[in-house]
Amino acid sequence: MLKYLVERLSGLWRAEETQDQDPPGEEDMRLLVGLGNPGSKYERNRHNIGFMAVDEIVRRHGFGPWKSKFQGQVSEGRLDGKKVMVLKPETFMNESGRAVGEAARYYKLSPGMVIVLHDELDLAPGKTRMKRGGGQAGHNGLRSIDAHFSKDYWRIRLGIGHPGEKSKVHSYVLNDFAKSEAWVEPLIDAVSDAAVHLAAPDDSRFMTRVALLTQSDENASEVKSATPKGD
Repeated sequence: MLKYLVERLSGLWRAEETQDQDPPGEEDMRLLVGLGNPGSKYERNRHNIGFMAVDEIVRRHGFGPWKSKFQGQVSEGRLDGKKVMVLKPETFMNESGRAVGEAARYYKLSPGMVIVLHDELDLAPGKTRMKRGGGQAGHNGLRSIDAHFSKDYWRIRLGIGHPGEKSKVHSYVLNDFAKSEAWVEPLIDAVSDAAVHLAAPDDSRFMTRVALLTQSDENASEVKSATPKGD
């Protein structure tokens, strides 16, 4: 009887210790954030290319099912052996920082372990840039993250091009990609393929891989369009 009571008490103590443990620290996890607006009506909008990119990363790299957490949808998996949580805020673009800040604080992540993928007007369609810190360039999602978390996180800018006039920006980003914008899928595929380099994160290797893959797609398209059609 005494032995039974001792084992029961030991089990309770171990359970309490497990419950009191802190969530994993920054050395154990990366937070990969895709920006966009929730809902099917926004699914193919230019503003949602961040959502599109992380959706493909989750699919290609076999991440777990999406779950509701941190005011968004999250999926967990591994990239190059590192634990990664993917987050799609459901706060709408202008309040993205609330979800990002909540998740980063819970896991005690420093800004250097947070990577945000977003649409970029001031970058040519299909081009990609990755850097740590920087300005907002009028992007409300980034402005919100700066306010609720930090300004020193990693940003992956996915170029969607500019409509030419400031007055056209709002409707441009909230409209779907045109069928003629054939660069979209190759870019999403390339970003997903190169995502293994985000575990470090290694911006140089990531951008080199994306550039190599998208350049290959561009060359293949040019060759295909230049090939004479049969009679």
